[in-house]
Amino acid sequence: MNNKSYTCLIVDDEPPAREVLRRYVQQMPMLSIAGECPNSLQAMALLKQRPVDLLFLDIQMPQITGIDLIKTMPSLPKIILTTAFEQYALQAFDLDVTDYLLKPISFERFLKAVMKALPTEEHPAPHPSSAHYPSPSPEPSPFLYFRSDRKMVKVLLDEILYVESLKDYIKIRTSQGTVISKHSMAALEAMLPETRFIRIHRSFIAAVDKIRSFTPELLDIGDTQLPIGKLYRHQVLRSLQGT
Repeated sequence: MNNKSYTCLIVDDEPPAREVLRRYVQQMPMLSIAGECPNSLQAMALLKQRPVDLLFLDIQMPQITGIDLIKTMPSLPKIILTTAFEQYALQAFDLDVTDYLLKPISFERFLKAVMKALPTEEHPAPHPSSAHYPSPSPEPSPFLYFRSDRKMVKVLLDEILYVESLKDYIKIRTSQGTVISKHSMAALEAMLPETRFIRIHRSFIAAVDKIRSFTPELLDIGDTQLPIGKLYRHQVLRSLQGT
């Protein structure tokens, strides 16, 4: 594998959506962000001045949609469409996009799309003879980076107990301690795997495998009791009871 860095441009009119993609890109050592644009007009101007390798492009945007941008620009990089709407999928692939991601986008799905977009030498297939070698080491635990105290702090998903909203900040409680970062709960919820984490309250996200017990109103994680909000209760109980 070579060490080339591939530049990407994020185009979306919703700041939380751009934040999710930005944080995902920051976890990929082979990717770097060339810029972010809130609309297609700015993206077109930037692409004319500074070509990039990969374009993360929303569809539903004011004035010029992502689909219109693709049809308008004569030369474009690899494109990964990001949208909350399924109905554009067929039209999108007729335009030869690399992938089509439905919001909220999980990191696992984002990673799969990026691997599809990168040149094949960036992720070569295993050589057949590798079957004769010892099994590779287990894959490292998934993690996210959060800015805290003027540095980027690595948080393993396996160690997260719960996340609490503190207005413009979040408190991430892990088995190793607490991390406080300026971040939105909505963006974080989109980043966390939905099979492993569940929103239980307007102010709390809990790690499913760390829940020790629960009632319709409360659940216990470690030595902490967390409330289950009325608006979330039905879905939480269905998920935890496996029904």
